[in-house]
Amino acid sequence: MLTARMIALTQSRPGLKERLRKVATAAGYDVTDWVRVVMYEQCFAFLRTLEPEQLDALEISAGPHWRRAVNFRSFTATDYPTFDICEDTLPRQFDVIIADQVFEHLRWPARAAKNVFTMLKPDGYLVIATPFLLRVHPSPVDCTRWTEQGLSYLLQDAGFPADRIKTASWGNRACFLANLNSWRKRGFFGSLVNEPDFPLMVWAFAQKPSARPIGD
Repeated sequence: MLTARMIALTQSRPGLKERLRKVATAAGYDVTDWVRVVMYEQCFAFLRTLEPEQLDALEISAGPHWRRAVNFRSFTATDYPTFDICEDTLPRQFDVIIADQVFEHLRWPARAAKNVFTMLKPDGYLVIATPFLLRVHPSPVDCTRWTEQGLSYLLQDAGFPADRIKTASWGNRACFLANLNSWRKRGFFGSLVNEPDFPLMVWAFAQKPSARPIGD
């Protein structure tokens, strides 16, 4: 674990955190948040099957992970809560919209899901990931948790057909306990065994149907 001094150094020296990340990774230490490792692996693998070089992507509250892992044709980043997905939409549509660890912090997630549906092109995909068995972490608020079934129903209510929603989840008791007091990296030994009754992370791929021809 990083000491307080090391954390202070990375905050005061731009670029140091990225250099430390590369050194740790080269040594075999996984610097990914333990709760997100499997989710990222599966989501990135799914997106790479879609020929992302031909896709325009939007990430709600964007971080470095998705644009670094997947080579999209274009990548638009918004900043939550400055861009409030519950109330705001952009004046264009996208092939892929990513919402990673956002929806649990929304006051009106059903409204947000409908706004995402509006901003997707026909046949476009929403990739959404939210925590389940994780402690409350306001940013600036923390409102909601979903199981796989609950997340599917939320997306169906927004307009996504049930047969075009694929959900998944991952978690285990060791990771649950490790994250009670601090956000833990996987490190050298974090187990990726899945215990279905202890889902820490829940995610879904939801596809917007094609527009129906006139007169259909």
